[in-house]
Amino acid sequence: MNDLAALEAVLFVTEHPVPERELAEVLEVPKTRVAELLEELSTTLAERESGLVLRQVAGGWRLYSHPDAYPYLERFAESATSRKLSSAAMETLAVVAYRQPVSRSQIAEIRGVDSDSSVRTLERLGFIEERERLNLPGNPAVYATSDLFLEKLGLNDISELPPLADHVPPAGFVDTLEESLRPGLD
Repeated sequence: MNDLAALEAVLFVTEHPVPERELAEVLEVPKTRVAELLEELSTTLAERESGLVLRQVAGGWRLYSHPDAYPYLERFAESATSRKLSSAAMETLAVVAYRQPVSRSQIAEIRGVDSDSSVRTLERLGFIEERERLNLPGNPAVYATSDLFLEKLGLNDISELPPLADHVPPAGFVDTLEESLRPGLD
């Protein structure tokens, strides 16, 4: 088997992005050759209008579905039984992503509700992970997002998340909204 075919096979079966140094070890070639092979594979996929693209994410390389295949994948996902995150889990994941490292009590304080179930679900699915334990009574765990989270979002680093300020209304708007929701004083 030639080096390009071997590279493609490795990237096809991996569940996580593979760093170039690991690809070099597996293929038993120099890293410079791996870089050439990655470029060649990317070009080959593009030239044959493949349903796959090669992307560098989370410190490594992996094959992904081509963005143009989205409508077909969406229909496929709707026809198959797929598990989706609840809105509570999505909110919890957003809190962890933007405030990490963060403890369960901090998450609950920000969300205004108990988030233990969501934290357990996100940890079980591999989107967040315990980073350390605080030297406080009860030794609470603090959580941060995982490499799987970065991979699923197509990010190399958490700093690539869009700024939170872009999604938060101005303070005056929030005050006006809260005022309109308060019961009238008679």
